[in-house]
Amino acid sequence: MEKIKQYFPNLSKNQIVQFEQMVALYTDWNQKINLISRKDMDQFYVRHVLHSLSIAKYFSFSPGTQIMDIGTGGGFPGIPLAIFFPECDFLLVDSIEKKIKVVSDVIQKLNLQNATVQRCRAEEVKRKFHFITCRAVARIERLMSWTNKSYLSQHNNALPNGLLALKGGDLREELSVLRSHYEVQKLSSYYSEDFFETKQLVYVQNTKMK
Repeated sequence: MEKIKQYFPNLSKNQIVQFEQMVALYTDWNQKINLISRKDMDQFYVRHVLHSLSIAKYFSFSPGTQIMDIGTGGGFPGIPLAIFFPECDFLLVDSIEKKIKVVSDVIQKLNLQNATVQRCRAEEVKRKFHFITCRAVARIERLMSWTNKSYLSQHNNALPNGLLALKGGDLREELSVLRSHYEVQKLSSYYSEDFFETKQLVYVQNTKMK
């Protein structure tokens, strides 16, 4: 938790409490369904919370922004982002029932009023959003095909509506097929931990916003 305070020193007391509560909630759930590996649980705040919050390092959502987190798994990056941006609205989506059960319980126990969950595939969601977030879900082109009809036509942020995907490894071939404007941010520029050496954030602008 000290890493979160180190990199984000302006958190409110309520945000600190919510972040502090996360590890106990996930430890309890992990004993039931083995959601997160033991190695990752030992580094919970770095590998899950801090990793998720790299989106907040890259860009700050304006109040009222609508965000869908697809393939949310255990709630990452959606839950840390919902804590960090209490004036934005988050929908966390996953097709696996047990994961949605965990995410729903964590949201309830953290008293997150700005986050809801839905068990379905991303392309089945009828609502529209300013941004889509995800972490290690699929190739960029597949993510775009799932969500190309999911964006609002108007935007309320300095950054045009689009996809914010946390990825790892060599992305050159994956990104070479993109025709939309995109940016790649190395997470090692934000954090000094070795874990982030190969981690990147990819922003792809929605074609409607050209």
